Amino acid sequence: MEYTIGLSIVLFILSILLTLLVKHFTIRKSILDLPNERSSHFLPTPRGGGIAIAITWFLAITYLYIRKYIDSTPFFALLCGLPISVIGLVDDVITISPRVRFFVQVICATIAIFLLGGLNIINIGFQVISFPYLFSIVAVFGIVWFTNLFNFLDGIDGYISAEVIFIGFAFFLLFGEVPPALLAVVTAGFLVWNWQPAKIFMGDVGSTLLGFTMGVFAVYYQNEGVASILIWIMLTSLFWFDATLTLYRRWRNNEKLSQAHRKHAYQRIVQAGFSHQKTVLYGISINFLILLLVLIAIKYPELTLVMLLVNLLLLYYIVRLVDQKFPFQKYK
Repeated sequence: MEYTIGLSIVLFILSILLTLLVKHFTIRKSILDLPNERSSHFLPTPRGGGIAIAITWFLAITYLYIRKYIDSTPFFALLCGLPISVIGLVDDVITISPRVRFFVQVICATIAIFLLGGLNIINIGFQVISFPYLFSIVAVFGIVWFTNLFNFLDGIDGYISAEVIFIGFAFFLLFGEVPPALLAVVTAGFLVWNWQPAKIFMGDVGSTLLGFTMGVFAVYYQNEGVASILIWIMLTSLFWFDATLTLYRRWRNNEKLSQAHRKHAYQRIVQAGFSHQKTVLYGISINFLILLLVLIAIKYPELTLVMLLVNLLLLYYIVRLVDQKFPFQKYK
């Protein structure tokens, strides 16, 4: 583990510097996110800062692979995030059809699952369930969903970065796995420039890569017997629960799902007058509550499904509280 501290320092500094370079470049090229009626910002802001995350992250895993700290299985599976990031970058500059993006995401996720050997089992704590073909298909679309929901949740300063940092370090402390911690370090370097008021936005190039990587981690660590995929589902639940529930509610209301909106719980909190910092800190506080449930699930594996259910009930209760103060139908 001696290499971890030095590598983390190098990656953190590199991420900070690269983000600064990208910021100056995007300003010169007028690659800006212009505010509109659905924005959570008020000034034109450079976007595409996720380029720095992508470059630093791929350098990090390449170093781990060359030094044999990770083997070829996770390396090449994680490398499948490169096309995801590239298509996100192109979409940050010129709009790409959602169908094209979805096609690329499905192909990349399919290749990643193939390289990981599929998802053959799921450990639910008191029992191991095996449906290899079904689980593998679900895993492909699960990674695609994660890829997109991280993009959906990248709507206020620092929110997605803080979530990735929390999950990465939490997993490292719980299981001693270095790659998620390094992803957190890389993202922390970007957060220096993305904390409110943000000097640069991540863009699709970064948010989709982070979502894809989280999905690959979930499958890989389940296959390796490090942690049940249910643990990852719990650790990331603040994001996927809000995104999934919001999507369902918009579908139920016959809204056009491809249309931009500000109806996620975190967006409604900001629109009601709370600062981006406070909203992010509220999210981190909820993550700590979820972490307590994760700790119980790890200590008592037979209670994993019970803790997952408590996790979902907690999040549903929080969303209902948000609904009472900031009604879903009130916001566009």
